[in-house]
Parts: sequence; C-alpha cells; structure tokens
Amino acid sequence: MGKAKILVIDDEPAILNLVTAYLRSEGYEFNTAGDGTAGLKAFRAFKPDLVILDIMLPGMDGIEVLTHIRRESEAYVIMLTAKSEELDKVVGLSVGADDYLTKPFSPRELMARIKAALRRLQKPSTDTERKVITLPHVRIDSGSRRAWIDDQEIELTSLEFDLLSILADHHGMVLSREKLLELAWGYDYFGDLRVVDVHIGHLRQKVGSRFIETVRGAGYRFEDK
Repeated sequence: MGKAKILVIDDEPAILNLVTAYLRSEGYEFNTAGDGTAGLKAFRAFKPDLVILDIMLPGMDGIEVLTHIRRESEAYVIMLTAKSEELDKVVGLSVGADDYLTKPFSPRELMARIKAALRRLQKPSTDTERKVITLPHVRIDSGSRRAWIDDQEIELTSLEFDLLSILADHHGMVLSREKLLELAWGYDYFGDLRVVDVHIGHLRQKVGSRFIETVRGAGYRFEDK
C-alpha cells in the first residue's frame, strides 16, 4: 500500500478545512464531500482506505452512507458525531463503523487514530509471519486471515478477525478493554470504551457466545474447551 487515501464527509466547512489542513501537512491524498449523496459518490470514485464520516448530514445521513459503504468495502471508518447520546455512537458502531469521535474533538487525537488505523491496515501479512492458532473448536490462520469454528469457516470483518486472533492468542487470559484497544486498534484510548463492547458483541454473534466470557470489571476472556 502506498500513501493512504482518506475521504472526509462532513457538512461543516470549518471541520473540513481543519481536518484537511492536518491531512495535507501529513502528506495524505484526500478528498472531501459536504453531504451524504456526494460523499457516497466520492467514496465509489475515490476508493479511499479510510473514511472520516459525520453522522449528521443533509439528505442521506451518515448511518445510511455507512450502510452502503459496508455493502461494498471494508475501508476503515471513523464516525464523527456532535451528539453526546450513547445511542448515536452505538448505532454507528453497530452498522459497521470501526471507531468514533464526538465533536468537538482534538485534531491531534483524530490524526493519532488515523495513523494507528493505517498502521494496522498496512501491516504486512507474509509467509514468514504466518501463524496458525489451533484450539479444540477454533482454528485461525493469520496468513490467509481466515477462521473456522468446528471446521466451518466464519465470515469476519478485518477488525473482528484481529479481535478474535488476539483473544485466542491469549487463550484463558483476561484482556481489559484498554488492552484490546491497544492491540486491535493500535492506540491507547482514554475515552468511552463502548467501542470494544460493541465489536465484541458482533464477534460473539458470529463465533458463538460460549467462547468469549465477560469478566465483570476486568474485561474479556477467550475459552475453548
């Protein structure tokens, strides 16, 4: 992967100007759109690696845009919301966002998350790094990025695969939400940890709740017996 391509979809000119100024300073290739319909059109034409998507957009809102994106791509999506209600964040994550930031946000924090996300996306998957995790009911192949439950392959997003691999690689150990953010998302996070809970919920639906145990007040533990 060469220099990453980033699409910013937001109807506030001040936000677009601020974010693109930082992207330009870092040398990223970027494109912008000021509403949902234009944003989806730009997404299809520009084919970005990462999308910064406002949840509140004129016409087609961010949730609808994200729904279309997820039908077509696994591009990393960071949602922006001006609302403080938990529901908006959870809806965005449930539809397929990888992360979110609440406005007003620090541009430096946004850039840190972008860099962490791109490091994860650009991490090479070579034969020399290939690792296969084999447990009684679960098999995970890091080289092909495929996973099986009782010999039946399961379809996972990139982030879900990373979470499953991390949990299984630490089989029997409790991993805190902070640790999962560090290992799967690639950065230290000091805000709302619900992002982990929502993605773990998606993973449980696909692999079965018996494998991932919630340890109250501590985090999550993977068990395959």
